[in-house]
Amino acid sequence: MYTELKTYRIIIALMKKYGIKHCVLSAGSRNVPFVHSIEEDPYFHCYSVVDERSAGYFALGLAQELNEPVVISCTSSTATCNYWPPVAEAFYQGVPIVVLTSDRDPAMLGQWEDQMIDQVGMYDRHVRKSVNLPIINGKDDEIFCQRLVNEAFLELNHHGTGPVHINIPMKSYNNSFNIKELPEVQKIDRLCIDDAESLWEAKAEILKKSRRILVACGQRSYVSPELKKSIAEFFEKYNSAVSVEYMSNVEIEEGLNLNVCMDARYTTSKKVKELLPDIVISFGGNIFSGIKEQFRKFAGEFEHWLIQEDGRVVDAFKSITTVFECKPEYFFGFFADKAGEMKNNREYFSALKAYVDSVVFPEFPYSHVYAVKEVVERIPSNSILHLSINDSIRIANFFKLNSSIKTYANIGTHGIDGCLSSFLGQAAASPEKQSFLVIGDLAFFYDMNAIRLRHIGKNVHILLINNEGGSEFYFNRMWKNEASDLHTTARHNTRAEGWVKSNNFIYLSANDKESLARGVKEFMRDDLEKPVFFEVFTEMKKDSDTLYDFFDLSRPKDIKSETIRKSKEFIKSTIGQEKAQKIAGMFKK
Repeated sequence: MYTELKTYRIIIALMKKYGIKHCVLSAGSRNVPFVHSIEEDPYFHCYSVVDERSAGYFALGLAQELNEPVVISCTSSTATCNYWPPVAEAFYQGVPIVVLTSDRDPAMLGQWEDQMIDQVGMYDRHVRKSVNLPIINGKDDEIFCQRLVNEAFLELNHHGTGPVHINIPMKSYNNSFNIKELPEVQKIDRLCIDDAESLWEAKAEILKKSRRILVACGQRSYVSPELKKSIAEFFEKYNSAVSVEYMSNVEIEEGLNLNVCMDARYTTSKKVKELLPDIVISFGGNIFSGIKEQFRKFAGEFEHWLIQEDGRVVDAFKSITTVFECKPEYFFGFFADKAGEMKNNREYFSALKAYVDSVVFPEFPYSHVYAVKEVVERIPSNSILHLSINDSIRIANFFKLNSSIKTYANIGTHGIDGCLSSFLGQAAASPEKQSFLVIGDLAFFYDMNAIRLRHIGKNVHILLINNEGGSEFYFNRMWKNEASDLHTTARHNTRAEGWVKSNNFIYLSANDKESLARGVKEFMRDDLEKPVFFEVFTEMKKDSDTLYDFFDLSRPKDIKSETIRKSKEFIKSTIGQEKAQKIAGMFKK
C-alpha cells in the first residue's frame, strides 16, 4: 500500500520507470510517507542508515560499485544539511545520487515553524539539477510535478553523471497508506545523436504508423536552406501537416498558418478534438498561435516530441514524451531518410487546410486591422518585418505576406519594451533591405527614445497604430469601466508627430480610409531619402469590436451553433431555466 501523498507516489512511479531501485533511508517523520511506501514494495532494495551524513557516503559507495543511481531520503530541517559533504563528494566524483529532502508547508517558512529551514536549492552548484515540487491540488500541479521529477532524473546521466536534488514540500504529516496502486506517469525520454541508432529507428517506426503528425514551427530568426528542405521532405513522406507562423520564418509550399482557426474566439474544443494530432513535433522558440492553449485542453491524449539542441525539457503542450537533443536539420533529415518510399496520404493535411480555408475575411471597416492589412500585404519580398507585441503579431498573421520576408517579434518574453530598438538594430544590420515595423502606441512611447539613434537609415518604415491606449485590454475583456481606461488601458491623447519630425523622419498620418490610402502609397516607396513614419489614428474599443465581429462572422456554421448552445447553457445556469424561457418568449412575440 502506498502513501496518500501523490507527490511521493509520482516519484516512486517514475523511479520504477527509470530503473532506480536502491534507497538509503534515514529515520524521520516527514519522509515516512516515502519510506513506508517503498519498504513494502518488493521492487526496491532499502538500507537503513540513521545518520544522514553517513547515509550519504554509504549511498555514494553503493552507487559507485553498482554503477547506477541510488536514492537517499531524509526528513526536513538540519537533517538535510548533513547531506552536504557526501553530496559535494558525489558531485566532484560524478556519482549519480538522488537526494530526496522532505519539507514543510512553504507558507510557514520564516514563521517560527519548528524543524523548518529554507531547503530550496540548498545544495546550489554541487548538484546537476535541483527542483522544488509543488503541493498537488489539481491536474496542472500533477503535470508540473511529473515534469520536474523527470527533469531531475534525466540529469543523472546527461553529458556526464552526478547528484540531483528533489525537495518535497507537504502541508502536514501524513501517516495514511491506503492507496493500492501507483499512478500512471509519463517518463520523458531524451535521445542524443550519439545514442544507439536502434533507439532512433524505434521512433521512426512510431512515425510510420501515425495517421496525424503536426510539425509546429516556433519562433526562429535564422532558418537554413537545409532545414527548409528537410522539413519539406519529411512532409512528403509522413502523414503530417506543418504549422507555420511568420515569426518561425519557415517557408514551405504546404505550410499552414493556424493563427485564426485555432484562436479560442474562433474555434471550439469539439473542433480541436476532431483535429487533434497523434504526435506534435515542435522546434524553435515560442509559438504564438492558439494551438498551445487549445491542445493543452487534451493533455496526455497525444505525444509531444521536442527538438531541443541543448536537451532541455520544454513542455509547451503539457504532453511531452521525448526530447531530441539535436538540430532540427538532423532530426528531419534522419527521419525523412528512414521513411524510405513512404508517401504522405495528406488526409490530416487536407483536414487542417480545409479548416484554415473555411475562414471568411470580410471587408474590414476603418480600424487597426484594416490599416495593418493595407500595409503588410504590400511589403515587398526580401524585406524585414518586425511585429511588436500581441495585436501586431495577431493581426499580421491573418493576412498573406509576400515570399522571403524575414519576420521578427520579441515574443521570447512578450514584453512591451524594446520592440522599436530591436527593429532598428535589424534594419541597421541589413541597410540594403526595406525594413518595416508595425507597432502600437504604448509600445512605441515606451521605447520612443530610440527614434533619435544615429544608425537609422532610409530603409526604415514605421507604422504606428495610435488608438490612444492598450486595445489588447479591450480585446481580452480586462476593460471593466471608465476607471480601467486610467489604470489598465492607459488611455491618452499623445501624438508622435512632433518627436518624429524633430528627428528627421518623413511624417505621414491617417484617420480614415481615404487618408490611409494616400499615406500607404507614400509609405511603401523604396526611393525615399529619409526614414518614414506613418501614424494611423484609430479608436481602441472599435478596434477590439472589429476583431470580435471578424471572428463571429467568419466562424463556420457548426461552430456558430455550438457557441449559441453554450451561451444558452450559460444563461440558464446563471438566471435559471424559468427566467430564460420567459426571456426567449419575449423575443418570439
